[in-house]
Amino acid sequence: MRRTSAALLLLWGAAGSVLALDYRSVNEAAVLYDAPSQKAKPLYVIAPATPVEVIVSLDTWIKVRDMKGDLAWIERRQLADQRTVQVRAGGAQIRSEAGDNAKLAFEAEADVVLEIVETGPAGWAKVRHRDGAQGYVKASQVWGL
Repeated sequence: MRRTSAALLLLWGAAGSVLALDYRSVNEAAVLYDAPSQKAKPLYVIAPATPVEVIVSLDTWIKVRDMKGDLAWIERRQLADQRTVQVRAGGAQIRSEAGDNAKLAFEAEADVVLEIVETGPAGWAKVRHRDGAQGYVKASQVWGL
């Protein structure tokens, strides 16, 4: 019985780490490819600061997913540790505090990229616009958290 419980706990822990999402941001304009090679077919160019989800990590290449769900390969050196989020369709309300009833700091239109300053209470993140304005955004209004 103990072995079964221990095995289940081990599997549950492994599944939890597999399900964790890893987001990075692009540090320079970069070509994305259909395979992990510069000789592969170029698919499109991605803008600097765009958030991407890491799907597969190889030595010098990373397979990523963008907000639209497209999968492609990018060179590892073109990704930054600094995290950003991208505003979903419909825009986002950035609040002075983490809460639906907090004062509105500013609004961001769809596709705007915001820098993550810090993660906030569950479901919120403190973000900064490139013009310096800061506040808290609800996770459901952005992609990349």
